[in-house]
Amino acid sequence: MTQSPVLPGHMLCLDDYAQGAKSRVEAGVWAWLEGGSGDLSARKREAEALAAHAIVPRVLADAAGGSTRLRLLGHDLAHPVILAPVGYHALVHPQGELATAAGALDTVLTVSTMASRPVEDIAHVAEGPVWFQLYTQPSRGDTLALIRRAEAAGCGALMVTLDTPVQPAGLSAMRAGFAMPQGVRAVHLDGITAPAPVAGHWYNPVLNPLTAAAPTWDDARWLREVTDLPLIAKGVAHPDDARRLIDLGWDAVALSTHGGRALAAVAAPLRLLPAMRAALGPDVPILLDGAIRTGADVFCALALGANAVMIGRPQLHALAVGGSLGVAHMLKLLREELELTMVLAGCPTIASITPAALMPV
Repeated sequence: MTQSPVLPGHMLCLDDYAQGAKSRVEAGVWAWLEGGSGDLSARKREAEALAAHAIVPRVLADAAGGSTRLRLLGHDLAHPVILAPVGYHALVHPQGELATAAGALDTVLTVSTMASRPVEDIAHVAEGPVWFQLYTQPSRGDTLALIRRAEAAGCGALMVTLDTPVQPAGLSAMRAGFAMPQGVRAVHLDGITAPAPVAGHWYNPVLNPLTAAAPTWDDARWLREVTDLPLIAKGVAHPDDARRLIDLGWDAVALSTHGGRALAAVAAPLRLLPAMRAALGPDVPILLDGAIRTGADVFCALALGANAVMIGRPQLHALAVGGSLGVAHMLKLLREELELTMVLAGCPTIASITPAALMPV
C-alpha cells in the first residue's frame, strides 16, 4: 500500500495485475483476498467450468460496425463487464473505494455494504453508474435505512445477497493470522443493531442469532414493497427460487459464489447458467461472476446466457498495483480481449453470441 503505483504499460493481462498485487500487499491481506471457504473447491470448480468450453469460430462474418454495447437495467453500457461488490478496498489502497470509483470507466460499480468508504462519497466521484449491494440486517429498520441511503446517493439498483446468512471462515486468512487493520471498517454498518441472542439447538451457538435474522420469502416481498429501485437477487442457484423472485417483482439474478467464500461445495455459476436462462426466458437479466479473467471467459459466459459478468478480485489487484489508473486499465484490457475474441469468433455484437459458439472440451 505504500509503494508507488506501477505504470499500466507493464501490465498486459489480468494475471499480470494479480502477480503484481501479490508482491505489493501484506501477506495477511493477500491471504484474506485470495482465500475462500473450506478447501477452496468452489473457486477450483469455477475455473474448471470455464476451461471445459472452447470457442467454435465462424468465418466470413461481417464485423463492420461491431460493438460490445448493451442496455442493462436502464443503463446504456459500453461493455458487459461490471465491478462486483467487494468489501474493504482500503486494505489495498489508502483511498479505498474512492480510488476504484474514479477508475471505473464505462461500467457499473457495485458498492458493498462492507465498503470502507461511504456510498455517498463513492457515488460523488464515480465515473459511471453505481449500484448498492445490500446485506439485510436483523432489524428491518436498519435494512430500510441502508436502502434509503443508497437511494439518496443516486444508486441505480440494489443487489441483494440472499445466500449467506452465515459466512464460513477463510482458512488461509486464519492461518495467516489476518485481522482487520485499525482504521479499516465497514462504514455502512456504523450504528447497525447486532443480532440479538436467541435460543436454538445448533451445536455452534453463533448460528442461533445469525440464522434467526436470515432473510426469508417474507423479507423478499417486503423489499419489493419498500423500494422502486431494480432488485437483483445475488447468490440464487436454483431456477425455482429465481422464478419465484421474478414473480414477486424482482428484476434480475446474479449467479455467484461470492468468490468461493460461501458454501465450498456449491456448483460453479457457469454450470448453473443454462438451466437458469431456460427457466427465466430471454428477457430477465442474468449476471454471473466466478473466475472471469479473460475476454474469452466473458465471451463464454455470454454464450451460455449471461447478459453481463462481474469481476471481484481483479479490481483489488488492479487497485493495489496502479490505483485508479490501474482499475481503468484493467477494464480496458478485458474489454479489448472481449472485442478481439468476438471478431475472431465471428460474433460482432453481444446479441450474436449464442450457445452455438461453444463446444465442450
